Parts: sequence; structure tokens; C-alpha cells
Amino acid sequence: MGMFYLVRHGLKKQGTGDVPLSGEGAAQARATARHFRQKKITSVYASPLRRAAETAAFIAMELGYGVTEDSRLRERANWGDLPGQTFEQFVAMWNRCTRDREYIPPVGDSARKAGERLESFIRECAEQDPDCAIAAVTHGGLITDFLINIFPEQRLEQLYPGFLAAQSRLIPECSITAVRYDRGTFEVELFASTAHLTGGGEDKNDD
Repeated sequence: MGMFYLVRHGLKKQGTGDVPLSGEGAAQARATARHFRQKKITSVYASPLRRAAETAAFIAMELGYGVTEDSRLRERANWGDLPGQTFEQFVAMWNRCTRDREYIPPVGDSARKAGERLESFIRECAEQDPDCAIAAVTHGGLITDFLINIFPEQRLEQLYPGFLAAQSRLIPECSITAVRYDRGTFEVELFASTAHLTGGGEDKNDD
């Protein structure tokens, strides 16, 4: 049975392109790193985008590991990748991708394709080591794209009422979504938890 702790990166600095973590984001990443001392993590992966790679570096340093970057963990689309695109235009593009999961934007992937990337990453890692426990630092949109691909709406509603309508705001910075993969079957054991950031102690699954 493989365990995948999908971590959204910490709060990033404002700006376009491949921006780093803000000071608050670095503090979130340090708190997340301390939390993972309680877990038997076997490896740490990250999206190549700077905010994710920096978050993963805190976790890896705490555990005494290195970070492996994997492009499959990259966000569906990133503001700044399309030259001259305003933030308003980016948001409109993002929202169109969310409404139409087959829509391929001028840069990036469709929501469906993005979710398939994360699924591919999980399956491949689990095939290499069926008992892996991986911390994978990625992006909020990619996590929800993956979940929507994998689970029926009824299961998504159990995770959060109105999941499909609210998906763009469901994954806070440095939240943890724990996904178990066992012999071809996925299950969510923890969804978008920030208990480790708020002093709530151990993450608890409400399912």
C-alpha cells in the first residue's frame, strides 16, 4: 500500500512568473516540515516551480533527504507563462479550464490532462515501491484536477459539499491531502488538512 501526502506549496510572493515563497509561506513550509517528522516518509518530490521546490526543500531538510523534481507535479497553468497575459486574462483562462475540463489553454494543460499527470506519478511511484510513503509538493489546482478525474461526484461531495463548484478555493497553502493507493485503487484518507499549521495537533480524517 502506497501513501501519498499531496502538499500544496506555501504562500508565494505576489508577482508573475516563477515566484518564490513569501516570508509567511516559508513559515508554513517549516511547520509542515516539522509535521512530517511524525510520518515514515520514504522520499520527497516537488513540482519544478520555485514555490513548490522551496517548500519541498524545507521538508527534505527536516527529514535528511534530497528533493526529486517531477514535471508531472506542475500546476495546470502558471501566470506568467504566456507573455503579456494580464492577471485578469489568466483568471478567465483558468476558469474556462475549470468549467470545461477538456479545454486546452494556450499554455499549460487541460484540467483532465493535468489530473492524469498526477495519477501517472502516483501509479509509477507505487509500482516501483508498493510500500512507499511520499511527500509530494504540488499545487492546489492539480490536486483537485486529480481528485475529480478519479472519484465520482458522490465521493467528492463527501470530501466537501459542493466540491465541483468550490474546487478553486478548497486547497489552502501547505495543506495536506493524503491519498492511499493499493492494487489499483485510490482512497482519500485526509483532505486539505491544515491542522499542522494551526496547532491542532495530529491530522484527523473526518471520513
